Amino acid sequence: MSRSKEKWIEELEAVLPQKHKIVERNRAITAQYAEWYLSRPAFFKWAGMAAFASRQVGIALAFSELMHAPDQIVLQDDPVDEGFSLDPGRFFRSAVNNLFSVPSFMHSVAARQLFLADLDEIRRGNNNIYSDIAWAHAAYLEGGIDEIEINCGGDEDDYMLKGFRLIDEGSRLLNNVPNTGEAQRMIWEGNVLLLRHEQINTLQPVFDAISSQGRIVVSFGSELDFSGAFHNAKASFSTYSGYFETLTGIKSVTDSRHRWDWIEKDVLPVWARVDESYSEDSLLKKQLELFISGESTMMDQVKQYAANLFRIPGIG
Repeated sequence: MSRSKEKWIEELEAVLPQKHKIVERNRAITAQYAEWYLSRPAFFKWAGMAAFASRQVGIALAFSELMHAPDQIVLQDDPVDEGFSLDPGRFFRSAVNNLFSVPSFMHSVAARQLFLADLDEIRRGNNNIYSDIAWAHAAYLEGGIDEIEINCGGDEDDYMLKGFRLIDEGSRLLNNVPNTGEAQRMIWEGNVLLLRHEQINTLQPVFDAISSQGRIVVSFGSELDFSGAFHNAKASFSTYSGYFETLTGIKSVTDSRHRWDWIEKDVLPVWARVDESYSEDSLLKKQLELFISGESTMMDQVKQYAANLFRIPGIG
């Protein structure tokens, strides 16, 4: 039975934790992306990569939850590095001190609120991407391309509608002629169009709202880590663009040109290798199943993110 886009969005929203439950909601979104990829690994390439991207965003959102309600968390120093703490105030003071050499920056209420505002924009982006694209995956699974065509409109035509048409055409060809390269090319190209929609139409307004200081921190934190699913598979914006360029703001992940160059030349090739490794007993499948089960420890991810930030050459 056909449903409106609004109804699809409403149904998907109803099964998520409420928006104030920041980490739980992110885990649920990550799990849904993982489920869609595992249901159609030959077709839903965007959903697979989105699961890893959403998991990575969850690290920043864990900081947001800590800063909104720090008294609810027992914070301990990292036993490996006595100079590192999960205290979010200390983390951001250190980040700003290292990046800008302004020791008192995070002592001001205004600065703390600035970072909270930036983290809230990241949270909004995670929610917006899910709202803007998730409905189409659910609709396609139930109603096929017809359900997408009757619900897409406006800025969705250029990327999302064309993307699903290519995925659908490629899937039909693949069913008739298994392992055909042309079908796989169409499916991949269709998923890249979904990614373009996400990056240009959905995510860019979020990045535009981030503060100038936050843009540097976000750029250093932008990394797709597939290492749990494929050996030594990572795509880091600062590594690709250069530490100096990222630190000075010459290159920023919030700039759509810089971001898409990184995605096209670094992220997508890495994800393609990871995706090609998929099989019933692959590390990729096992990792996505962990996302679905919720077994990944968010606080461990937060610690790793912070530790990686302070190991950047030339900083601290």
